[in-house]
Amino acid sequence: MEQSREEHIKSILQRLPEAPGSYQYFDSSGIVIYVGKAKNLKRRVSSYFNREHDSRKTAILVSKIADIHYTVVKSEAEALLLENQLIKKFQPRYNVLLKDGKSYPSIAVTREYLPRIFKTRQRDRKGADYFGPYSHIPTLNGLLELFKQLYPLRRCHQPMTREGVEQGKYKLCLEYHMKNCLGPCVGLQSQQEYLSYIEAAKRILKGDTAALRREMLEEMKRLAEEMRFEEAQVLKQRYDLITSHQEKSQVITSSTHNIDVFNIDTDEKIAYINYLHVVEGAITQAFTFEYRKKLDEEPDELLVRGIMDMRDRWSSQAKEIVVPFHVELPLNELIITVPNRGDKRHLLELSELNVRQYKLDRLKQADKLNPEQKAVRLMKEIQEHLQLPTLPYTIECFDNSNISGTDAVAGCVVFKKCKPSKDDYRKYNIKTVVGPDDYASMKEVVRRRYSRMKDEGTPLPDLIITDGGTGQMNVVRAVVEGELGLNIPIAGLAKDDRHRTHQLLIGNPPMAVQLKQDSALFHLLTRIQDEVHRFAITFHRDKRSKRQLHSELDSINGIGAKTKEKLLRAFKSVKRIREARLDEVASVIGESKAKTVKEVLQQGG
Repeated sequence: MEQSREEHIKSILQRLPEAPGSYQYFDSSGIVIYVGKAKNLKRRVSSYFNREHDSRKTAILVSKIADIHYTVVKSEAEALLLENQLIKKFQPRYNVLLKDGKSYPSIAVTREYLPRIFKTRQRDRKGADYFGPYSHIPTLNGLLELFKQLYPLRRCHQPMTREGVEQGKYKLCLEYHMKNCLGPCVGLQSQQEYLSYIEAAKRILKGDTAALRREMLEEMKRLAEEMRFEEAQVLKQRYDLITSHQEKSQVITSSTHNIDVFNIDTDEKIAYINYLHVVEGAITQAFTFEYRKKLDEEPDELLVRGIMDMRDRWSSQAKEIVVPFHVELPLNELIITVPNRGDKRHLLELSELNVRQYKLDRLKQADKLNPEQKAVRLMKEIQEHLQLPTLPYTIECFDNSNISGTDAVAGCVVFKKCKPSKDDYRKYNIKTVVGPDDYASMKEVVRRRYSRMKDEGTPLPDLIITDGGTGQMNVVRAVVEGELGLNIPIAGLAKDDRHRTHQLLIGNPPMAVQLKQDSALFHLLTRIQDEVHRFAITFHRDKRSKRQLHSELDSINGIGAKTKEKLLRAFKSVKRIREARLDEVASVIGESKAKTVKEVLQQGG
């Protein structure tokens, strides 16, 4: 059982993404025992399992972990917020530092006769509006300090009513004398003016600063036209303060966010759906699930099924659903939103990020458990993209290598079931081409390979790939189809000006096939191209090296292959043989042969 647990944890660690997010550890009973956050999920979670821990508590925690779940977010700040919400939801046993019940602070705006604005960690007060929570405390403090500079709001904690103000129950305090407050408690400032300051502060908290600044600018112009320059100057100071406030707050107003967010991704057999439940601006539920397709269901059908199942499973009462495209739902008084911008668009993108990551994880897991399945999937992708008549079980790729036409060679690599079959690789010395002519060299090699396979009855490949574009494809087709009468699909891998795989070509005339550069298929084709280039250039270097090393020794009469081998093994190069003393060379091959070698090399040098 222990071994099974270790293998399960290891498989999860191998597919963890290098992205920010929150992770949750489960024990063997399926209970969440720890929630954490990470800037890099793979590095952070792996650190629990790849080293010894000084803390006994951490060691005990690791020993109890039976399963790991995680949620990907876009930033470390979002990971902090999500971690906080999940800890409050699950109250895991091993989150010791957060057991005191503290949460990230929010900004409260009370609904009193003379409202107050202050920082709080408690959001259960009914007579207030809350903004936040704020994971970045300097942002929260910066906002409160901004309000102090902008508006002279009361800072006392005394509850105040209209009757109390009208009956003179309150007295001016030190804040009034320090000019931090205008004395609304004794009627020196009207409630209307005071509430206008509160409303302006709430608009800033909601992020509505652009419209507020426009209104302030219009008001300044009006005051200036009326020659009320002192009032206009006070307003300008406030305008400048808001303009200089660069940091945008992490604010989602609780009154406008109680929504369900769904996104979907599919492949040939499975639909993956992500569900986020957002309450008071925080993600309280994050879940990705899948449906195995029975028929050719459309994405909108599957998404509707997922929405209905998840809302029933989690008893969601949200009145708004955010989705990537419009769907018809049999639910009354439900708002369906397909956002293009703003907070809801951000949440939809976050849901998309999670569903794609889940799909990638499942594919990696399936590929690891069944490598044969991965190969079949890649072959089906190639067949589909290139519209091949059969699965490309055998793929062959060619490349030439020469320097100004010298030592011209070519290489052929063979991939079977999407893996290199090195026993089937072939090297070719170019025999009939003089000078640097890649097209002629390619014709010679392709003609030699497939005419021999045709004569011997050897099984032909299912796909030929040329390391080049339209020109290389045309010369290969001229030989394969024109001269030999063979029907083998031909594709081309073209590179850009930085010598990177740029596009896949197929057909006659060749047409570009669009591929995602982060897809497994693109990586396979890049690997094939890199492999044939490596194979051909290595063969060329070996041939050139042998020619350069052996040329002068080959011209010496009476010096055979064994003697040359002894010399090169002892001195490593012809240059060192030339520089060596006669007695040093004689000690290796004898005095007579040594004199012959030295005389010839000295004449040549």
